[in-house]
Amino acid sequence: MLDTPDEHQEIRDAVRDLCRQFPDEYFRKLDEQRAYPEAFVDALIGGGWLSAMIPEAYGGSGLGLTAASVIMEEINRSGGNAAAVHGQMYNMGTLLRSGSPAQKARYLPEIAAGRLRIQSMAVTEPGAGTDTSRITTSAVKKDGRYVVNGQKVWISRVQHSDLMILLARTTPFAQVARKTEGMSIFIVDLEQAVGKGLSVRPIANMVNHESNELFLDNLEVPAENLIGEEGKGFRYLLEGLNAERALIAAECIGDGYW
Repeated sequence: MLDTPDEHQEIRDAVRDLCRQFPDEYFRKLDEQRAYPEAFVDALIGGGWLSAMIPEAYGGSGLGLTAASVIMEEINRSGGNAAAVHGQMYNMGTLLRSGSPAQKARYLPEIAAGRLRIQSMAVTEPGAGTDTSRITTSAVKKDGRYVVNGQKVWISRVQHSDLMILLARTTPFAQVARKTEGMSIFIVDLEQAVGKGLSVRPIANMVNHESNELFLDNLEVPAENLIGEEGKGFRYLLEGLNAERALIAAECIGDGYW
């Protein structure tokens, strides 16, 4: 088995070549400044590496999860920080699997081209812990839009995203037959939302993951930004998180080699 050729060697070599342009000193300096690796992320996006899982029909590479995992592994294996960019890969999966044809046509080509960043997913809440079914952020439909109220915590890369995936309850917990029902997924345009119902408060922590606390106060989200069917957001969320877990596992393997 050790002599079996690596079918992803070309990808590995290309990612390593890109990462050589960003030595350890680059990341150490950014960490001291608690800054985001903009130049590094721009290089990955410009090279098409973060659109690996987007189908070719939408301008991506259509390489699949295995190739995407190799990319993440090689970034960390080279001393880079894949955590700064992995959201761009797995967050779009929710849109790809469960979005409407109109949503896919509108967003996926822009994400693949790097003109839109979808780095952030707002799920975790201070009162729910690891039990996602207990989130209380609500989205009430009214006059062609959803009005969202609640709070999220430990939400990464909001300041470096154009779009955010948001999980909210469209049916109160007390009214559902199963606790995982009644939650829905939305696409939030952050440029339109921040300062207009969405407040972002950065959280300083030891590892700089650009974490934030979000406060949603009558945030209006257009009804067409609902992904899939109302009330089935938890299932859509898990489908996206499957890819997240595989990608992060690959990053850990890269860390081990580094």
